[in-house]
Amino acid sequence: MPPLELIDVPTADPDALLPLFRAICRVRSFELLTSQLYRDGVIPGFVHVSLGQEASAVGACAPLRRSDRITSNHRGHGHCLAKGMAPGPMFAELFGRATGAVQGRGGSMHIADPGLGILGANGIVAAGLPIAVGAALASRQAGTDDVVVAFFGDGAVAQGMFHEAVNLAALWRLPVVFFCENNGYAEFTAADVGHPVPLAVRAAGYGVPYAEVDGTDVWAVADRTAQVVRYARAHGPVVLEAHTSRWHGHYEGDQQKYRDPAHLESGLARDPLAVARRRLVALGVDAAVIDAVEADAAAEVQAAADAARLDPEPDVDGVGDYVTAARPDVVESELPGDAAPAKYLESVRAALGDALADDPTVFLAGIDVGAGGGVFAVSRGLYERFPDRVLDTPISESAVLGLAVGAAMAGRRPVVELMYLDFLGVAFDALLNQAAKLPFMTAGRASMGLVVRTQFGAGRSAGSQHSQSLEALLAHIPGLTVVMPSNAADAYGLLRSAIDDPNPVLFLENRNLYGRRSPAPSPGHRVPIGRAKVTRPGSQVTVVSWSRMAVECLEVAGALAAEGVDAEVIDLRTISPLDRATVLTSVAKTSRLVVVQEAVTDFGVGAEIVATVVEQAFWLLDAPVLRVGAGFSPAPYAPNLERAWLPQHADIADAIRRTAAY
Repeated sequence: MPPLELIDVPTADPDALLPLFRAICRVRSFELLTSQLYRDGVIPGFVHVSLGQEASAVGACAPLRRSDRITSNHRGHGHCLAKGMAPGPMFAELFGRATGAVQGRGGSMHIADPGLGILGANGIVAAGLPIAVGAALASRQAGTDDVVVAFFGDGAVAQGMFHEAVNLAALWRLPVVFFCENNGYAEFTAADVGHPVPLAVRAAGYGVPYAEVDGTDVWAVADRTAQVVRYARAHGPVVLEAHTSRWHGHYEGDQQKYRDPAHLESGLARDPLAVARRRLVALGVDAAVIDAVEADAAAEVQAAADAARLDPEPDVDGVGDYVTAARPDVVESELPGDAAPAKYLESVRAALGDALADDPTVFLAGIDVGAGGGVFAVSRGLYERFPDRVLDTPISESAVLGLAVGAAMAGRRPVVELMYLDFLGVAFDALLNQAAKLPFMTAGRASMGLVVRTQFGAGRSAGSQHSQSLEALLAHIPGLTVVMPSNAADAYGLLRSAIDDPNPVLFLENRNLYGRRSPAPSPGHRVPIGRAKVTRPGSQVTVVSWSRMAVECLEVAGALAAEGVDAEVIDLRTISPLDRATVLTSVAKTSRLVVVQEAVTDFGVGAEIVATVVEQAFWLLDAPVLRVGAGFSPAPYAPNLERAWLPQHADIADAIRRTAAY
């Protein structure tokens, strides 16, 4: 990247400075009133105000277009106001009203307006940074020069997400301004205690230009950000550090006993409004004009709050709205009678290739998915066909999954690969707190059509950190869709449906099935998400399973037929949403149930199926329900121990026989 060359502009025309002054007056009035209303018990929840930081928010947003985007943090009121949000919907959100910016579903820490380019304030420190990188990639792929400003505090620099995001943005030269509001304190900890080196040194380590500015001078911030934004549009990321002050505590009610009084006094002495006032007076603006601007801003904010307090609360009947977006109607086509067999792996690859060919907004990103074709060769050959949309990433799972969230919010259809399902833990926030919750917390305004492909599977002595079946963990999170196909046709059809889906989908591939052949579907085949399939009709006992165990159950049921045991086998295919109706219909016919899973039995998906049947079909049961699964321990390494730990054909057959004979 070329060097960042900056010039100082010491004065401003009053016509340029007055709107900035008006904007910081609005932020100041909003935050003062918010603090008062919170103290009086009018605002519930947690509140973090940005008193003392008004100039950094306003100055940073001043040079932005409407199509430019920002990500914010828990102290985000000023950012949202500066990017164009009106105070009325923001107050309504703080009050928990139906007219709130996100209909009372987000509150102070989660205000958003994607239509204005505000991708959301965020209660997770540094979480907005990889999201900003994804949004910047989306802008690049769409052929625009829109920029993303990612606001964060000095405390976020210690987070791994900061480093992964800056590294990826630098690698791909994405138009991101990493805007650090350094107020000297990360919650209760002084910055000089929490950071061994300054931000400038960290930026240099990633080859990213660094700039700094007096964050209490709105004109200085606006001018410096304008220069930085121009650079970012043309060349790539910049780290911009605004030195500012946090007048109140980390949260409203924080007594700040940990804080050096001298630090607070120095911050109060550099009042952004006072700094701007002095500039205006020096430029010849009459004091009465300045006073009128400040009074008008205060009156506007007070009127907005007064009106918002009278607005209605949300309808409780809609408490579950916006968790899952409506899915496209999908009709599953019949497989051709003469369908040639294909490997499971080949069907996944074909689905990816066809989706990339059919939709220019689809891209595939992940560790080694490009030139190397993936660690299991699933994406082999796709990079050669789509070099601009099959993207190798660093080993940065948080950045990769956060990239998917930001790109989806910006209108792309990302498919990202997590090499092993076991690696989910190092990047769980992007799913748990971002992808799953942002559509809900924005009242459906945040698009979140993304797919996370990953693989799992025990039985190959891969050990405890490469063998886990974690579908129950994912299915427990409202907002996530979890899909687990067992054959080539379903792998193709469900992946195509997942990429079309407007919701975040976890697509879990069992690596032990990759080489298994089964009838291949025609191009364009789709399988509806949330629809189980009866793969073997039967009359005596219902056997429910998914992924590799669904294949094993079919084999066992076929063998038991010779003994006179007639088992009906159901392949769930989708874990969440769970097709309870198909299971209940089968149990109504057989009056018996066995659930088989590769995952550990305790607290698993099988337990949810059993609970459903006991609650809704208890009087139809003629035998106790049985579960078959792995033991409640990590996966062993030694082959004999792993066989003892995993369910085998004999275990499945024994459970079916016992249930049928009861």
